[in-house]
Amino acid sequence: MKNTIKDNINPGIVSNLLLLVIIVFILHTLQSVIIPILFSIIISVLLYPLCRRLENLRMTRLSASLTSLVLAVLVVLGLGYLLVSQTINIGNNAADIFSKIQGVASKLLDWASDQFNMSSYELGSEIKTRLSDSMSDMGSYLTTALGSLGNSLSSAILVPIMIFFFLYYRDFFREFFFRAFSSTPKEIIEEGLGRIYEVLKSYLVGLVTVMGIVAVLNTIGLYILGIEYAWFFGILAALLTIFPYIGIFVGSMIPALFALATKDSLWYATGVIIWFQVVQMLEGNFITPNIVGGKASLNPLVSLLSFFLGGMLFGLAGMILALPLLAMLKVIFDIIPQTQAYGFLLSEPERSYLRSHRKKKKSAQEEEEKNTSGK
Repeated sequence: MKNTIKDNINPGIVSNLLLLVIIVFILHTLQSVIIPILFSIIISVLLYPLCRRLENLRMTRLSASLTSLVLAVLVVLGLGYLLVSQTINIGNNAADIFSKIQGVASKLLDWASDQFNMSSYELGSEIKTRLSDSMSDMGSYLTTALGSLGNSLSSAILVPIMIFFFLYYRDFFREFFFRAFSSTPKEIIEEGLGRIYEVLKSYLVGLVTVMGIVAVLNTIGLYILGIEYAWFFGILAALLTIFPYIGIFVGSMIPALFALATKDSLWYATGVIIWFQVVQMLEGNFITPNIVGGKASLNPLVSLLSFFLGGMLFGLAGMILALPLLAMLKVIFDIIPQTQAYGFLLSEPERSYLRSHRKKKKSAQEEEEKNTSGK
């Protein structure tokens, strides 16, 4: 009797898919609680080395945890104050900037009407129609994203409190994992927690370091080009790199539009875009690989998908959390024997999987000849 496809389906796969659907539903339903918890855990990992160093200086754990939290809050508030104050300064000149933008837009509209043999009115109506169609779809997505961010900000008061308790009760939570997985050897749990911590620390410390270097490079380039508020746009673009793939694009377009509005030549805006692309190339090929290293190496395709799925699930907060959570998930998959195949899928492919068919065939022949000669 022939086996049908239904007979060959592994029940484990069906149960895993059902479990995945349930987890996603719970995460989406409880996102107003889960998002602050996830941010608190990640920031606690970032502050743990500072807290540990303060304890080594003979501070109590209570004092070290509070001091680390206060320093982190002061840094965030200081950075926020600088960005907001500069935004207000730029806003004071908004009328002049807007009039210059209108002048540039009018020139571009006249040039486009000559190129497409259309009147400025017809071309403006066409552009307005196209923009309204595209912005309607984008608006719904941004509304969802900003709504999710608003829910996160409304419960932001919980984040510092939870950060303190994660730092102060860290040994207590560690013991919880030992008791929850009592059937698993303690050494394996210890190794797993250590690997998760190292991956998160490597990613977060590397991200902060890369953002600092990118901010300096952006600011230097904008100063050379003579763009006003160079350090503001440089830091803003560096902070936006926390959103993978789209952050650098948005971060370069803002100063480019500002240069287009405040400078007399189009070449200033072009120079801004070119310089930011050079910085992006340096960041992607030299800075990030040498600073972050291979500890948090992830499959680029899976990382891209997780970025968009995180945005669909949690909005802007999900875009920020996507990569660190994916790195944690990879470590967990690598530890559990039944899920090691999924951990392999999340990892960055080795060079042996990227060779051409001819090189693979040649390598196989050389290996066969080597085995034959050995015999």
